[in-house]
Amino acid sequence: MKWFSLALTLAAPSQAFLRFGCATLSVQRLDPIVQPGRVPSSHLHQIVGGNAFNATMDPKVNVGDKATCTTCSFSEDFSNYWTAVMYFKARNGSYKRVPQYPNALLGSLTGGMTIYYLQESFSTNGKQKITSFKPGFRMTVGSPANDKAENPGLRYTCLQDVMTRFPETAEFPKEPCPAGIMAIHHFPACWDGKNLDSPNHQDHMYNTVKGAFTPAGPCPASHPVRVPQVAYETMWNTTQFNDKSLWPEDGSQPFVWSYDDRKGYGTHGDYLFGWKGDALQRAMDSTSLISGGLKTQTVAQANKCAIQNTVNEPIDGCKLLCVFLTALANDSFHRAQYAPRYVGI
Repeated sequence: MKWFSLALTLAAPSQAFLRFGCATLSVQRLDPIVQPGRVPSSHLHQIVGGNAFNATMDPKVNVGDKATCTTCSFSEDFSNYWTAVMYFKARNGSYKRVPQYPNALLGSLTGGMTIYYLQESFSTNGKQKITSFKPGFRMTVGSPANDKAENPGLRYTCLQDVMTRFPETAEFPKEPCPAGIMAIHHFPACWDGKNLDSPNHQDHMYNTVKGAFTPAGPCPASHPVRVPQVAYETMWNTTQFNDKSLWPEDGSQPFVWSYDDRKGYGTHGDYLFGWKGDALQRAMDSTSLISGGLKTQTVAQANKCAIQNTVNEPIDGCKLLCVFLTALANDSFHRAQYAPRYVGI
């Protein structure tokens, strides 16, 4: 487990966070939070975490008890984490799915994401109780309907090398990135203490995030319970598309999310809690968070966990985006979800 030991060693001076990798579990059009039971969902997602993931995940069923394996380095974490998928649109109009690669600190995981659970910051819990999420809890951050840079926790980094972390931008980088593009999703960390979900999957949470892993602001009286600050980092390997002769003739950036967002403002993430038993709470209560008694597994074990596809269709090329746009033009549900970007369709 050299890869995981390395991550712990580098994190050791700061002990108020969990940082770990999760390999890719599946890439398909499913979304059990926003579009439960819909097969296929409107756009493609890359999913990591426990193998209980499917089109319908009943909040009354404890995911931590149902899943039998996970793609995450902590073997007690059967949560699911997902985002949209990035595509490259070439000058000739063709699309190509952008591959993912693991963070340099996390060894040879298959694609996937880096997951964070922070307390107040990397080094302190702010002398406050950090309450674990409960079974059945779920939330989203961001919205595909966004057409402005509204959330400082949703950002991109143009990677000069695999260790680059700054600067961050609210939209896709405008020039070729030597080591790819990192997409960053910071979730809100203030909970109302009552609801495991809400109709828009966000109102039960309150966002005081300031971005770039800076300490979030204090929680308001309406959402007084401080929960872990969840964040995702996804490394997209755009290097094979750095030849600008393939880019649009006007020189504009060529990357697009799987819901046809060319600016990047609509980037969003979904989280569905599934830690086993009280493992996450024990970790949050531990004096030394990164050694809070959590069980780990090898890269090989994480990479081995998988699920069968519910949606069997090609995920490269134009097909998925063409399907999305056709659905958007003919389906009021899609138009409502993705307005105002497509008001004219």
